[in-house]
Amino acid sequence: MGMCALPHSSRPTVTRNEAVHAATGILRVAGARRFGYVFPGSAWRGLLSTPTLTVRLARVGDLGALRALMDAAIAELQKPFLDAGQIAASRTFMGLDTQLIDDGTYFVVEAGGELAGCGGWSRRATLYGGDQTPGRSAELLDPARDAARTRAMYTHPRHVRKGVGRLILSRCETAARAEGFARMELMATLSGEPLYLACGYRPVESLTDDRGGVPVPLVRMIKSL
Repeated sequence: MGMCALPHSSRPTVTRNEAVHAATGILRVAGARRFGYVFPGSAWRGLLSTPTLTVRLARVGDLGALRALMDAAIAELQKPFLDAGQIAASRTFMGLDTQLIDDGTYFVVEAGGELAGCGGWSRRATLYGGDQTPGRSAELLDPARDAARTRAMYTHPRHVRKGVGRLILSRCETAARAEGFARMELMATLSGEPLYLACGYRPVESLTDDRGGVPVPLVRMIKSL
């Protein structure tokens, strides 16, 4: 976003976006003051209320918090895309795959000490599904031939539109590239598809999963690294 002037002021105004950057060290408040920038009240509130996002690998001790986050995301964030029956059915193939934690390929994002999101990647054949989902495969993929999997991406409803998903995707893609993978593949819900499109994934197949008793639309997507 560009900068705009406050009424009755000839000095440039720092936008909320830049104010958030200040909180993460990209734009320092002291430096902004030095060059004559003015922080409006809304920007100051943003600085105070938008904690820095931190990323780490998920641990077994996170399981309870991860499941609670996923439950909230499944229940709330799919409402604009699915009806109640489809949301209930989607729980058959959504949720946590603890194999990802065991493999050290699953990340959590925290904001101010609160779990804001989670997601990971996999070097194994399973494309999507939680521990309860039938048909999962632990077979290892071949980086020279196969695409690494982007897996189990969830953002808590309180932390949407804060860059949580983009941050996790970046970590996953960097880690997969370091192991020799040249492509990523994922199965997107309709609620997740806009994020993946914005991050360079492209749809290659639309399908439905009816293992929960009601057909739920999904989109298989890929990205070159």
